[in-house]
Amino acid sequence: MLSPAADSLTRLDAARVVLREIFGYPDLRPGQAEVLDAVLEGRDVLAVMPTGSGKSMCYQLPALVREGLTVVVSPLIALMRDQVAQLRNNGVAAGALNSSNDQAENDRVRDSLREGALRLLYVSPERLVNNGTAEWLARAGVRLLAIDEAHCVSQWGHDFRPEYAQLGEVRRRLGDVQTIALTATADVATRADIASRLFEREPTVFVHGFDRPNLFLAMEPRVSRARQIKAFLDKHRGESGIVYCLSRKATEDIAETLREQGIDAMAYHAGLASEERSRRQDRFLQEDGVVMVATVAFGMGIDKPDVRFVAHASLPKSIEAYYQEIGRAGRDGESADTLTLYGLDDIRIRRLQIEESGVSDDQKRIERQRLDALVSLCEAPRCRRQTLLSYFGEKSEPCGRCDLCAGGAKTFDGTMEAQKILSAIARTGERFGAEHIVAILTGEETEQVRRHGHAGLRTFGVGKERPKQEWRSLMRQIYAAGLVQIALDDHGRWLITERGDAVLRGLESVTLRSDVLHKASSRKERRASAIEEAGLSPDDPLLKRLKALRLTIAKDEEVPAYVVFTDRSLVDMALLRPRSLEQLAACHGVGQAKLARYGEAFLEALLEA
Repeated sequence: MLSPAADSLTRLDAARVVLREIFGYPDLRPGQAEVLDAVLEGRDVLAVMPTGSGKSMCYQLPALVREGLTVVVSPLIALMRDQVAQLRNNGVAAGALNSSNDQAENDRVRDSLREGALRLLYVSPERLVNNGTAEWLARAGVRLLAIDEAHCVSQWGHDFRPEYAQLGEVRRRLGDVQTIALTATADVATRADIASRLFEREPTVFVHGFDRPNLFLAMEPRVSRARQIKAFLDKHRGESGIVYCLSRKATEDIAETLREQGIDAMAYHAGLASEERSRRQDRFLQEDGVVMVATVAFGMGIDKPDVRFVAHASLPKSIEAYYQEIGRAGRDGESADTLTLYGLDDIRIRRLQIEESGVSDDQKRIERQRLDALVSLCEAPRCRRQTLLSYFGEKSEPCGRCDLCAGGAKTFDGTMEAQKILSAIARTGERFGAEHIVAILTGEETEQVRRHGHAGLRTFGVGKERPKQEWRSLMRQIYAAGLVQIALDDHGRWLITERGDAVLRGLESVTLRSDVLHKASSRKERRASAIEEAGLSPDDPLLKRLKALRLTIAKDEEVPAYVVFTDRSLVDMALLRPRSLEQLAACHGVGQAKLARYGEAFLEALLEA
């Protein structure tokens, strides 16, 4: 009989062998070993792990090391399809039951289940909670239930789904099966809610941090959306990325503008026919250098590892949504870039959306706090990553991988400027929005200023020395500092808080940033791409040949390009230039099944170099 320590070592060693031979990866990533050990030991697990840390391996490896069926709850059909394609390409018996399958595919999956041949089955939460699916699967001998995107279980999560909330009951109907729940975003309240809804006993909880050190974080006040997005994308020519927008119209407008400037861009939103959405998504997944301009309808089901940038044309929904959305970049662990544009209108619209959402007062209060945290992140005077991670309860040193670390945040005593703004708000009875206050400060006699007689106020024109854009930035900053609130009505009236009153009366001072007051720069400096950081030119002829071969195979097999090989695998091949199948097997991500399936074709392309 093995000792517990030796038994644990044997389990993990077996997982590492599967990792190398099936998936072609040299070793576990940081944080995976302890989660795997707990799962292989039979414990229930709740794991919070950053995007790109390899969460899927925490249930895929146990499914292959142990006997029995693993059922994976996945939120989107597209995500199921791609993960099943990847597993099958690696020689793993996997299948999915969803509404996109034809009858022949569903019959094939059911036959494999009856024969005990299937190791992983992907199912939507909707299918699991209905039609007796859980009872039928219980008879098939489910060994492990894996719940991906587990924050959807919680009412406190940023993407709550009612069907996910029923998975605790499904778990019991499956025979109180061992369960692992995984997410990249769950604060303390959300984790507690997930645990209480899913598990009858306290699960083993792992919180492996929220840092994504490979992502460069940047935020800019929105001045000219089209120009700023174009300048950002100019640094990423030939690379795949996502631009998020608030509305369907914005996705169409920005995509058209980018196409006119020679960028291969497509719009994606819920207003498109499902067939057209699928066509555009497939093209994004298969081809290099495609930019998807999308609403948040696009993304959760995208597991494309080589997304090199994510831009937000407007403020995201919350700090959790921001974290989740930028997390779609750099899933392969290589460097990726992010940019978020924001303005005062974004803040007002988000506040209105929260108040009109119809959720409970407690949930509205939490959503307000999340929005305020995001605004504070936008106007932060210190390292972005420090501010972001502190929201999730983590401490860090200045990262060197954000715009504030790279360029530095310059601050000044902004008490006088804040007092001018607050005085204008007070003297107009806290009845007006930001643009009217800016007009008063800069001495602009607009029609509204004349109608209300505000040109006669003592504060009229006291800020003539600064242009409008600077006063807008200062107003965003005093909002982030908690000196004002925006009334939740159509006019977006500005109201002075208790702290703002203290500043107005000279009882408190306030420090503001000067570096964001001027017109946003185009950030023309160009950081090296992930390929260049690996020591290879993006225009390398061999790399281009390998990508062209990958695209041909992907289109022929109707799968995303990364299902054949990821960019990292192709870069490895181009750098190492293997001359035999044995040498090719040493490249990243080349497991036994892929070597047998694609090895000869890629080796031929390599030998022609």
